[in-house]
Amino acid sequence: MRLTFALIPLAFLAGCTKPAPTPAPAQEATETYHYPPRPTVPAPPIKLFHQDEDTLTLTTIPNATDDQVAAILWQLHDTFRAHTFAALHLPQTFIDARHPKIWFHIYRGPKCANEKFTHGKYPCGAKYNGAGDYTLGSLNNPNYEEAALRHADGSETALWNPEAPPKP
Repeated sequence: MRLTFALIPLAFLAGCTKPAPTPAPAQEATETYHYPPRPTVPAPPIKLFHQDEDTLTLTTIPNATDDQVAAILWQLHDTFRAHTFAALHLPQTFIDARHPKIWFHIYRGPKCANEKFTHGKYPCGAKYNGAGDYTLGSLNNPNYEEAALRHADGSETALWNPEAPPKP
């Protein structure tokens, strides 16, 4: 019995010790994507190469730089906002009637531009050779816009945040 009474104070003391501090939860690293600045070079001319029910394939000069292709993508963005696709010789009524979206594929020159419509051997190899892509519309938002500059290694650079509110 004495032993039981002797252990009670020890048990009480053991319960009164401060618990080891728990480390603060590690803050989740939020990855920030840095969109490239809008190019200052003018957009080179574009030409409608092919049209189907939800896609416009456009070509530009064969030696267009990445900045020039980005300028075309920004030009499409501006043209959508101004409702002036016809000024670029693109079918405004087709674009207005999109359901729910339209893809614009930009190619450097016409050599590889028919890769999505060819049967048999691809003109530039069995990979996507577009220089840039612009998406207009989505299932939930007809004004959704997304643009990406495509690189030779298959990577791409997004030009703006499609979820951000539009700027005037």
